[in-house]
Amino acid sequence: MDKIIVITTGGTIAMSEDLKTKSVKPIDQDTIDRMLPYLDKHADVEMDHFINIPSPHMTPEIMYDLALHTKKHLENNEVKGIVITHGTDTLEETAYFLDLLISNDKPIVVTGAMRSSNELGADGPLNLVNAVRVAADDSSRGKGVLVVFNDEIHAARYVTKTHTSNIATFQSPENGPIGTVTKRGIRFSHAPLIRDNYPLTPPVNKVGLIKAAAGMDDLLINTYLENGYKGIVIEALGQGNLPPAMVNGIKKGIELGVAIVLVSRCFNGFVDGIYDYEGGGKQLKELGVIFSNGLNGQKARIKLMLTLNLVKDSEKIQQLFDI
Repeated sequence: MDKIIVITTGGTIAMSEDLKTKSVKPIDQDTIDRMLPYLDKHADVEMDHFINIPSPHMTPEIMYDLALHTKKHLENNEVKGIVITHGTDTLEETAYFLDLLISNDKPIVVTGAMRSSNELGADGPLNLVNAVRVAADDSSRGKGVLVVFNDEIHAARYVTKTHTSNIATFQSPENGPIGTVTKRGIRFSHAPLIRDNYPLTPPVNKVGLIKAAAGMDDLLINTYLENGYKGIVIEALGQGNLPPAMVNGIKKGIELGVAIVLVSRCFNGFVDGIYDYEGGGKQLKELGVIFSNGLNGQKARIKLMLTLNLVKDSEKIQQLFDI
């Protein structure tokens, strides 16, 4: 049988609900080990308990260590694919981080759970079984990091968490899932055309994230600048517009050589330099703001961290964000 490594990092899939307090807490990773009998029907599964943390405790530094750890497994010729269990709150960021840094064609599948192991209707066991099935399937090769949830297969670049508690939380706005998991097999309808890969280097540059709203000023921008941040991602309004009171902070950041990347706070569509007024996209583009190509704020932040390891020039950064 095909050898699949399941790397565990914690999250709700490894948690249990206290029936008295109704609170959900981390427990021993043996919870996932108990799922092995269901997995062994589909592959020769080896458990690797990497870390056991709630997903809000995940950091880019831990993501980098996870990337190194995953790469070592992939270099083993006996290993056909990798499954990573992860908490859902930051799952899309880790999946995209790995997608950027690991270029191996062997499948890497990230999954987790919205309901803890002892809750009624726990979704973790089925998600894990499906993830192993996808990782072991030949058709999953060469598609980048995949996220498997609720019988759907999503590309790491596009997927995002859309609901606080629904088991169908992971969706890919604009693009939809690239495949489905059925009882009969794995079915892909399309594959990502863009494979954006970076050298496997640690994230050393601090990058902030700001969500724009009506009437905001440049206080948060200046706070990041004063604290030595090398990049700022701003979730702008609409097609890439900002309240005029934010513009002075942007000008100051660009003068200091700080990379400022613009995405939209809308979950569909792209930013573009269309509107010509104070704070409009055309003005921001002329100032040297970098416009992202459809990424959401949290993923643009991950990409900017890694991009700053390679280049500092805004024009070159823009070229990389056009991909």
